[in-house]
Amino acid sequence: MKVLLINSVCGVGSTGRIVVNLAKEFLARGDEVKIAYGRRSAVPEQLQGCSIRIGSEISCCIHMLQTRLFDAHGFGSKRATRDFLQWAEAYQPDLLWLHNIHGYYINVEMLFAWIKKHPNMQVKWTLHDCWAVTGHCSHFTWARCERWKNRCQSCPELREYPSCYGKGRVENNHERKRGAFTGVRHLTLVAPCQWIAQIAKQSYLKEYPVEVCYNTIDATVFKPTPSFFREEHGLRDKRMVLGVSYIWDERKGLNDFLKLAEMLGGCYAIVLVGLTDRQIRSIPRWIPGLRRVSDSREQEAVFAGPEEEKARAGENANWEECDSKVIPQGADAAYEAITGHRWGGEKHTVARLVCIPRTNSPQELAAIYTAADVFLNPTYEDTYPTVNLEAQACGTRVITYDTGGCAETLGVGRSAKGHEGR
Repeated sequence: MKVLLINSVCGVGSTGRIVVNLAKEFLARGDEVKIAYGRRSAVPEQLQGCSIRIGSEISCCIHMLQTRLFDAHGFGSKRATRDFLQWAEAYQPDLLWLHNIHGYYINVEMLFAWIKKHPNMQVKWTLHDCWAVTGHCSHFTWARCERWKNRCQSCPELREYPSCYGKGRVENNHERKRGAFTGVRHLTLVAPCQWIAQIAKQSYLKEYPVEVCYNTIDATVFKPTPSFFREEHGLRDKRMVLGVSYIWDERKGLNDFLKLAEMLGGCYAIVLVGLTDRQIRSIPRWIPGLRRVSDSREQEAVFAGPEEEKARAGENANWEECDSKVIPQGADAAYEAITGHRWGGEKHTVARLVCIPRTNSPQELAAIYTAADVFLNPTYEDTYPTVNLEAQACGTRVITYDTGGCAETLGVGRSAKGHEGR
């Protein structure tokens, strides 16, 4: 079988890793696989021969500019899409598996017009967020918006991803996407959680069958991984609270972490992975912070040697035994879940904050997850965060906000079918 996977990225971020794992599963079965991606990525060496980039940095930038000015996200990149579809026509996949088709790299009307010209081709589409059913945004829970159920207009999320600073065209976009995305003969939607499945069933995508396939992770990588991380950063006597995100902003809970730094006190340390240089520089001066500079020497020093690993392996409990929990949104609830008592406005030494730039090394992430006492995911908008799964697999207690499909990562999907290449 010839398989074509399409996603905004390959090998980076949660969706990029999911696509890579799917490709490996298909290859292991003897299928022919191609991955098409649109944004700068870290394609694994073993998959570089079967990956193709859609467009270029220049075409992405032009598409982004069109979005900023004219709210045209998903409707740019015509030349890049035309070139790609010529290649896809020659490849003739038996199965087309779409993932994130937003991200300033592909024209969705042209893509779906091509799909409809191949009515016998099997098509799957994994909905990693809500962009497919709206006229603009990828998430709408923060704004408590339900316009997408009928007709998007007067979008409260216009300045959010994919940001537009001109006049919004959300109503027009909603109708264009409805026209493009409906009417595909053999399309099956794949939802990573029951929450997003219900969103699809309430939208114009309700004509399609929906499979709930919980995302899985690479258990050979995400497992208890002893390291020298705590020693290198002077955290041996601290209770370590970890946060990991590919992109940090208020909706991912960054502000809540800064509040917690003031609430938790000096016996705690908060480690944030994925901050940009600008975000690191903007940390309030009264919060003691440390920027870790990643280089090859330090990468080598992060992981414990064989004897050290043997001595320290199993320090963390198995993830199935961790006291993980889902909590209401807000720093107060997070404080209570971490400490076991309510916040009373105490004045004390501020917790240490360790800021770590984004890493594309899953092995390094596994070592950091394992080093933490608690993994906190204070997201206000998410579909099914794989970071929760990764932390649990590394033996670390997870505390997550009750957002989207977050609750389902802590047990609901354990016996369900995984997000495999079926």
